[in-house]
Amino acid sequence: MSNAHAAHASSPDAPVETRHGVCNLCEAICGLTFQVQGKRIISIKGNDADPLSRGHICPKAVALKDLHEDPDRLRQPIKRIVENGQTRWQTITWDEAFDLVVEGLARVREQHGSNAVAVYQGNPSVHNWGNITHGPMFFGQLKTRSRFSATSVDQLPHHLVSHWLYGHQLAIPIPDVDHTRFMLILGGNPLASNGSLMTVPDVRARFTALRQRGGKLVVIDPRRTETAAVADEHHFIDPGTDAAWLLSVIHTLFDEELVQPKHLEPLLDNIKAVRDVVAPFRPESMAAHTGIDAATTRRLTRELAQADGAVVYGRMGLSTQAHGVICQWAIQVINLLTGNVDREGGALLTSPAIDLIQTKLMSAGHFDVWRSRVRGAPEFGGELPVSVMAEEMLTPGKGQMRALITSCGNPVLSTPNGRQLDEALRGLDFMVSIDFYLNETTRHANVILPPTCGVEHDHYDLVFLHLAVRNIARYSEAVVAPGDGALHDWQIYTELAKRYARRIWSLERAGTRQRLTGMLTRGIMGSLPPKRLLAIGLNRAKKGLSFKQLLAHPQGVDLGPLRPSLVAGLQKRGRRIDLLPLSIRQELPNLTALFAAGDAANQTPTTSAGGRPILKLIGRRDVRSNNSWMHNSERLVSGKPRCTLWIHPSDANAQHLQDGQTVTVASRVGQVRVPVHVTEDIRPGVVSLPHGWGHDRAGIDMKVAQAHAGASINDLTDDRLTERISANAAFSAVPVWIEAA
Repeated sequence: MSNAHAAHASSPDAPVETRHGVCNLCEAICGLTFQVQGKRIISIKGNDADPLSRGHICPKAVALKDLHEDPDRLRQPIKRIVENGQTRWQTITWDEAFDLVVEGLARVREQHGSNAVAVYQGNPSVHNWGNITHGPMFFGQLKTRSRFSATSVDQLPHHLVSHWLYGHQLAIPIPDVDHTRFMLILGGNPLASNGSLMTVPDVRARFTALRQRGGKLVVIDPRRTETAAVADEHHFIDPGTDAAWLLSVIHTLFDEELVQPKHLEPLLDNIKAVRDVVAPFRPESMAAHTGIDAATTRRLTRELAQADGAVVYGRMGLSTQAHGVICQWAIQVINLLTGNVDREGGALLTSPAIDLIQTKLMSAGHFDVWRSRVRGAPEFGGELPVSVMAEEMLTPGKGQMRALITSCGNPVLSTPNGRQLDEALRGLDFMVSIDFYLNETTRHANVILPPTCGVEHDHYDLVFLHLAVRNIARYSEAVVAPGDGALHDWQIYTELAKRYARRIWSLERAGTRQRLTGMLTRGIMGSLPPKRLLAIGLNRAKKGLSFKQLLAHPQGVDLGPLRPSLVAGLQKRGRRIDLLPLSIRQELPNLTALFAAGDAANQTPTTSAGGRPILKLIGRRDVRSNNSWMHNSERLVSGKPRCTLWIHPSDANAQHLQDGQTVTVASRVGQVRVPVHVTEDIRPGVVSLPHGWGHDRAGIDMKVAQAHAGASINDLTDDRLTERISANAAFSAVPVWIEAA
């Protein structure tokens, strides 16, 4: 047993204690009960008293023990040393690590300008609240426009549409799952994800309750997902045509006089303009493109419009396609025109104890204020889309990105054209990663700074409680004490901010007093741990909830069901809802030309250059997998292979493929080898590969993951295929072809 691993063993004489915490690995943030002996976790169970998760637990939560005890997890900073062409890693002190990082970043900034230093914040950034509270203190000092995050991997269209319609990127109406009587899901699989931009643990029980009160669940998806399998209806759709189908639903609302905005009507502008732009999208015309017959489209539209509380929910499968913004806009328009926004059983804003919108702790957002240097892709909220990140590193010239900070992210496996990014990272002048694994991305770093893991620090969900299907507040103290010398993420950011400020300001004398004042202010805030900031925030929120009360109720405080608040909030600000924002108005003619005026089927090649049939690649998710985070847990990756290529029997027969056979899948940007799984649970002409695998790169140190390497879907996805308005990555409907390996 290594010394690092031995540090987490406990004396058998230590008392066994019960502690409450959360699983912050996914958006469900389920409440947990831990049995702990010293620093050893004995058992993990769901907390029946939790008002949101109600005792629900999934396999990932149990694997928190594996993450905590993993001998491959980094517990001290390391630096990369290259000697005679060979790479080795050396453990260093925190003091040396901070100095190396600050000097490396400052050197690049001095030589090439502030925009040469880039930041990528991965999905886990919003799962660890120390990143949210203290990360901006450091990142803000970089003064760079080269900012990227997982937002533009899969959810940017949601934020952009909410920014346009409701005035804030986080004003995302959440499906009132607990009261709706008709729920239509497109491109989402809550039974595998536990919700996404919809925090909904125990979702299976919630769907059962929906049907027991006479409601109906309908899923539109190219794959028969776990959610589709329990739905009342599932309809296959051709990937990339969801926008056309949703526009045909809006057409039907007008055509059959089903538009009833009710309480929303006084706030809605451009209703007639929407009717005009969707006129070409008749269900009868769209059926040939989408694969959903007109009678089904019209029937579902009537059921939706006539239900006593209904909601349409679309998630990653919609956002990650060429028309993702149109899809998310259309969903909001459908919910608005049927009067199902800001009403019980429809879609409602949450009322969290710490409201990031009302307190202005999160920017409302802005779009296209500047553009990327090479391709001219638009920014949103100060971030450029990840689809342009590699080219900004590889393309010489003024403003070329030469240094990178990755925070809790593995973009080599999670962003399009991962092999290209792999190449780009090798050419950087300097790179630092805040991560506790040596993985496919961090192996390129000069220095890796490992924070504590989830059970070793306290937690409060600042973001996901904004997206939860019930209003709660829950603070969790650390379940086990961190190892000696370990630092939390907020402590890492605070120290980097202080040292970087001193290093930069010592050379930039102009405006020293103003900068010094700013540094002192940030220093005071940075010296406060997140829980002190939470206590201050609760006191200022004046909602009758104190930090002391949260401490007394570790299972969480129930703040009640979602209630209407959006209309009152808009009226208070004197704001109306423009149903047809300018960017949408400008893009819709392109969809009309593609779907209504032309023949989309004939505009896409049906065979590759080698004569192979072209199929449409989509992703998928498994409840035992959380992107690439948890593949070093034996209990999660054991069992049947999960990184397989799903293919319909008709497509397999046409290419003489057998179940389990290894094939080569190729796209414009690369190819992978993967076994096929022949199944009728996928639409003909479509293949599916899960996200987050591909642990076959050299130089990483995750033994279990390498033993179950799989293939990365992002060695096939194309950085040039992006959402047309926002440049969000377009992972869905990627053209691929197959050859027997």
